[in-house]
Amino acid sequence: MLSKRLIICLDVRDRKVTKGIRFQGNVDIGDPVELGRLYSETGADELVFYDITASAEGRPIDIGMVEDVAREVFIPFSVGGGIRGVEDMRRALLAGADKVSVNSLAVSNPEIIADGARAFGNQCIVLGMDALKVEPTEATPSGYEVVVRGGRTRTGWDAVQWAQRAESLGAGEICLNSIDADGTRDGYELTITRMVSEAVGIPVIASGGAGVPAHLADVLDAGRADAALVASMVHYGDYTCTQIKSELADAGVKVRMDW
Repeated sequence: MLSKRLIICLDVRDRKVTKGIRFQGNVDIGDPVELGRLYSETGADELVFYDITASAEGRPIDIGMVEDVAREVFIPFSVGGGIRGVEDMRRALLAGADKVSVNSLAVSNPEIIADGARAFGNQCIVLGMDALKVEPTEATPSGYEVVVRGGRTRTGWDAVQWAQRAESLGAGEICLNSIDADGTRDGYELTITRMVSEAVGIPVIASGGAGVPAHLADVLDAGRADAALVASMVHYGDYTCTQIKSELADAGVKVRMDW
């Protein structure tokens, strides 16, 4: 059985890590490179950096930041935001990122997943997906709809069906974020996490809602997730990566403890 992964998410705006609730009310936390180094040294398995204003501002991801992170961080990390095509993927990977994440771009142009997978391998392509709980319909039988642009735009796409399609196109991993739970610290959305995890054969990262280590244990067990992504728990100093992993191990979750 593979170890479950602890992944730290760093949303970046103007070279500052920022955090909000349901994509609103963001406050600045600190420097992405310094925080990335801290988390990598204290037990995180991976990091995710999202340039949250790049797409809205019509610019590519901050390659200088990616290069700075790569010089200081020696665990895998992925980047997202401002990825507009294969060449942006190439630039991010050459700058030191291990993976690139596509979300809104993949919805508007699903073939970008296949193009990226052919160019760099499935393992480099992560589908970022934001899911909103809705009434089940013929179009959204799972009861979860894919939304983009920070939850502001509904697509009418079913979340489970989109996950399966993305896998068939070549995505190597899915980062599944619950819009309803994001930033609330009340726990992950277990239902959609389990549905997607059981519907695809690639790793699923649970995102949105972590507040205490027990929430991670729940989503890694009942939610069937392969990894759990956290932000507020560590950004605000409530827990260290070491503490989270120790509590997961005590709860019987297999995690890597040899950092």
